[in-house]
Amino acid sequence: MTAIQELSPTTHPELWALLALGDDAPERLWVRGDVDALTARQAVAVTGCRASTAYGEHVAGELAADLAKTHTIVTGGAYGIDAQAAFATLNSSGTGVIVAAGGVDRVHPQGHRELVARIIETGGAIVSEVEPTEPPSRYRFIRRQRLVAALSAGSVIAEAGWRSGSLAVATSARELGRPVGAIPGPLTSPTTSGVHALIRGGATLITSADDVRQMLA
Repeated sequence: MTAIQELSPTTHPELWALLALGDDAPERLWVRGDVDALTARQAVAVTGCRASTAYGEHVAGELAADLAKTHTIVTGGAYGIDAQAAFATLNSSGTGVIVAAGGVDRVHPQGHRELVARIIETGGAIVSEVEPTEPPSRYRFIRRQRLVAALSAGSVIAEAGWRSGSLAVATSARELGRPVGAIPGPLTSPTTSGVHALIRGGATLITSADDVRQMLA
């Protein structure tokens, strides 16, 4: 297993983006992989619901594949949209970062062990504020969303229903003053009700990677 590094946002420039969280910033972060992946290129979060549709997975994959040419792609490493974005990043020879809800030595879901290994092997990293060996929990899944947003210059929600946990990334990004984008979907799909609400609330409508680049600029 790749060595685990324990770092502090206050002493390591790679993690200074987390200090924007103020009192809610983690005191420590554990990293497996290349720590420089956190700052080598501007990062963008591409995330969404676990119960994704073929449409959502397709558009998220296409977006991440294009964005990976110029940006590091940050996800939560879950099934669904996160997985599609991460795999597309690898297939485009891009750099990926996964923010874990448990210890970095306990990949969750277990079906993504190979995915995490490939991300590390290709210069990316898996990070967590939870100590190694600690299991993920519902509370930790919610808490890690603020780290996804804080490590990214902007966030894109590809597909999400009203109650999707990925919407917490958008909420955190807005609180940090970071731009939020959302990809529209079919009006009849419950998995797009959340992203449409984001757009009505002022999120940038995203139809391509160039829209994201313009949003960040």
